[in-house]
Amino acid sequence: MKVLVIGGGGREHALCWKIAQSKRVSKVFCAPGNGGTETIAENIGINANEIDRLVDFALKESIDLTIVGPEDPLVMGIVDRFKAKGLRIFGVNKKAAQLEGSKVFAKKFMEKYSVSTARYKAYTSVDKAIDGLEEFDYPVVIKADGLCLGKGVVICESRSEGIDALKHIMVDKTFGSQGDTIIIEEFLVGTETSLLCFVSDGRIFPMESAKDYKRIFDGDRGANTGGVGCFSPNPLMDEDLKKTIQREILSNIEKGLEYEYLDYNGILFIGLMLTEKGPKVLEFNCRFGDPETEVLIPRLETDIIDIFQKTIDGNLRTEDLIWTERPCVTIVATSKGYPGSYEKDKEIKGLDDLDKDIIIFHNGTKRIGNKLYTNGGRVLSVTALGDTLEDARNRSYDNIDRINFQGIYYRKDIAEK
Repeated sequence: MKVLVIGGGGREHALCWKIAQSKRVSKVFCAPGNGGTETIAENIGINANEIDRLVDFALKESIDLTIVGPEDPLVMGIVDRFKAKGLRIFGVNKKAAQLEGSKVFAKKFMEKYSVSTARYKAYTSVDKAIDGLEEFDYPVVIKADGLCLGKGVVICESRSEGIDALKHIMVDKTFGSQGDTIIIEEFLVGTETSLLCFVSDGRIFPMESAKDYKRIFDGDRGANTGGVGCFSPNPLMDEDLKKTIQREILSNIEKGLEYEYLDYNGILFIGLMLTEKGPKVLEFNCRFGDPETEVLIPRLETDIIDIFQKTIDGNLRTEDLIWTERPCVTIVATSKGYPGSYEKDKEIKGLDDLDKDIIIFHNGTKRIGNKLYTNGGRVLSVTALGDTLEDARNRSYDNIDRINFQGIYYRKDIAEK
């Protein structure tokens, strides 16, 4: 069969890497792909949001299965468009994608179906939002309603910071119409963790646990990023916690998916905060996380094509998901300046000097001739499996130290005890 993967980051490289291992797959395409995907797939010069062109390509090439990586095309309704043309596609429909595309929609869903989350208020008026700050303690969280390229969340330490953030979003229109509605939310204290799940016909099947790192500097300091490191499994996710999450969160989400007729088939990424009062949901994403995918996919022993097909058909079972017990660690090498304005077009060296079983997932690279160059804020995810978490961590760091490009940076405390 021929498979098309939509997207061009580390998540999509990991998916292509796993899909290419399936005996059922004869050809993998990636649109637009990157310098890493082109070694295992044919990169196609179509961006992830160019839905008309993607539909035309899939029809022309008789693509048997399409996998959607990023959130934007899901929110834009790519799954509905593909299905209307009789094309088989893995991902959630436009209605279900509102759980990620609108924070207000997600919050109302959680509230309606008793999914534990932070207290919040939504506003469409900047003046009323400023008045609403009085109802919250500091720090406080302010969120633009839409996707905002993952940058629409601000943690404010004072009223003045809150007012500045509200004006930034609602008056200056930094995120355009995606900030017309905002949420003010209580700040939750605890440990953040990620839970990715396959959802088949509205039934939730959790993957192995993972813990990612969002802050750019060691010790969880500095600006938020798209994620600069990750490990799996997360030792905090013990059996008791899993049972609590299943009983108090997942079962209620399943009820909501059914009662709201969301016809949910695909991925549900649940961002959790483990608080003293129990786990609370921070956010929903409707696609594979990045960098969580880079540590979960290497641990998955099942043929991923079988999982995709069963998920779409609504007959996935828990026993279909088989995982290695070996822990996995990924460390992300970033460009100078990231997560702000960053440098590009720096030659990458040292990849030929790595251990053979180290997995390199490309986040933002491009090839010119025989040379590889940086082409994004996050550049490479250096990934290792190990007999223990410490073993995997040591192997990742030993190998990332051999990679070099001008301005390279990475955290030194990923998966540190």
